[in-house]
Amino acid sequence: MGRVVLLSVFGVVLAALVGERFIALRNLSLASRELTQNHLPNCRLVKGIEYGSEDLTILEDGLALISTGLKYPGLPCSPDAVGKIVVLNMSSGENPIELKIEGDFDASSFNPHGISVYTDEKDGSRYLFVVNHPHSNCQVDIFKFVKEKNTLLHLKTIKHELLHNVNDIVAVGVDSFYATNDHYFTFEVLKLLELLFPITWCDVVYYSPEEVKSVAGGFPSTNGINISPNKRYLYVSDIMNHRIAVMEVQKDNTLSRVKEVAVGSLCDNIEVDRETGDLWSGCHPNGMKFLVSDVNDPPGSEVIRIQNIHSEKPVVTQVYADDGRVLIGSSVAAPYKGKLLIGTVYHKTLYCDLN
Repeated sequence: MGRVVLLSVFGVVLAALVGERFIALRNLSLASRELTQNHLPNCRLVKGIEYGSEDLTILEDGLALISTGLKYPGLPCSPDAVGKIVVLNMSSGENPIELKIEGDFDASSFNPHGISVYTDEKDGSRYLFVVNHPHSNCQVDIFKFVKEKNTLLHLKTIKHELLHNVNDIVAVGVDSFYATNDHYFTFEVLKLLELLFPITWCDVVYYSPEEVKSVAGGFPSTNGINISPNKRYLYVSDIMNHRIAVMEVQKDNTLSRVKEVAVGSLCDNIEVDRETGDLWSGCHPNGMKFLVSDVNDPPGSEVIRIQNIHSEKPVVTQVYADDGRVLIGSSVAAPYKGKLLIGTVYHKTLYCDLN
């Protein structure tokens, strides 16, 4: 009899705890948020990118490198989706071209996530760093981008125990980078528990051939990451707390927290305007809708811009918002000469006029 009572009490306590955590998750994911349409003029979907554009970055000459075809556990994925990198000329926003991968690389299992480009000041060579999840594993692949041939020459694959759940990456040398881990655990069931319970074990990792180390921690999940034009600061999306963390790079490559800026949304990848220093992010305005991804009630899209982030009063502006009827699950946004390119985790890509 006593055992039955004890089990009953345990069941009630467990149910109450799970219920409380689910309510907390709804609040963290902004599940009750309703989005008001805020469209830009002259927007059109980019033909030829049908299966996501999870991350993108625009080079100084107006070429946008875009990762597409990401297969991510728990999110919709078409059987026709193929992992690849495409290049799009921002002057027209049309006719994306797939970059052919050369070298010793298994293109059939390519599953690209976050990307970053590093330009070598010595000779102008451009290196593309790609977070890759072949067969649900985690690695970083480095390629040399050959613009004249529209090719990516595979140079190196990097795997390390600290790089276990990499989401995004920012290159700081020809073979060095900072990366974010969006989960602590590697098993899918335990990842779900991370959503329900306040575990702040995610981190930012620094990698170079000489050393690999965790350089900033205490996050429930780290997502997008990028660097300031002067290379002094890193910006990290503290996605579940709806903030962008500003981190100062130290001489030993560790990071010190400077401040956090509230953005009111679950912001994914971060792009930095190299001229103004403004931050641009594709965000998930309702994280619960994004997790559920109901085709009859699709998740929306939101683009947030942060101006003067190092001032006492940064300016946070919603530049674009859609309830999912045009664009589902925005994950990145980048401006270029009056145009804006918005990418998504598994949907389409939008090309808009900013003015």
